[in-house]
Amino acid sequence: MRIFLAGGTGVIGRRLVPGLVAAGHDVVAATRHLRNVDRIERSGATGVVVDVYDSARLTELVATAAPDLVIHQLSDLRHYDTRATARIRREGTRNLVAAAHRAGVGRIVVQSIAWAYEDGHGLADEDEPVEEGSAVAAMEDLARTLAGPTILRYGWWYGPGTWYAEGGRVTDAVAEGLLPATRTVNSFVHVDDAVSATLQAIHWPAGAYNIVDDEPAPATEWLPVYARSIGAPAPTSTVWARRSPGGRGASNAKARAAGWTPRHPTWRSGFGATGPGDG
Repeated sequence: MRIFLAGGTGVIGRRLVPGLVAAGHDVVAATRHLRNVDRIERSGATGVVVDVYDSARLTELVATAAPDLVIHQLSDLRHYDTRATARIRREGTRNLVAAAHRAGVGRIVVQSIAWAYEDGHGLADEDEPVEEGSAVAAMEDLARTLAGPTILRYGWWYGPGTWYAEGGRVTDAVAEGLLPATRTVNSFVHVDDAVSATLQAIHWPAGAYNIVDDEPAPATEWLPVYARSIGAPAPTSTVWARRSPGGRGASNAKARAAGWTPRHPTWRSGFGATGPGDG
């Protein structure tokens, strides 16, 4: 399959490129920075430089690539800039989807999140709505204007290169005792399992899939385990009167039924495999 990957050097993209090439796909991977092209091409893909907000160049590159599939792995999470993240989900996705339409591409795989569901009881499944009016909802709606959208709602990534790795935002906060343990429920996924699901999802029927591990848990359970795994002091506990947004947890039953089996089915064992950052 010929694939255009937007976000070829992000946390998922940098692992996805060699996986796609190893699977026999012909990959054109886009990055914002010229310095990243060599990394892409050493993995066996073709690297191209584009700012996703430059719609004319993006349209030209997608048309030239003539892909069978577009993969959206665009994010802006390095500095926890929520405005930048929302913008890339709205404007970046709009430009990428428009480029796909103009190139006659009907299939897209999109990076979404599993903590944007509306409030409710129990674990959220894919038939439940994400927060109305959110950037996540806008991104997913844009993807659905193509004939074959596959939306991957990832849990919180942990593992090398994430906020939970050495030098990461969460690691540093926990080490300094700045992150309290609340009753907010989180769904996690090891970054390697997120990549394996993405590789498989190329062949899944269109639709939304929660890519999370088997054990959603409140921070009162997972945060002490994580703190011990990095040699940090036990966190303080904070009980809020109301659950915070995004604190519900999600079910992975649909992705498992499609054939995905996470190597790290629970954060309990996975946190020990977090490892250092990888740049």
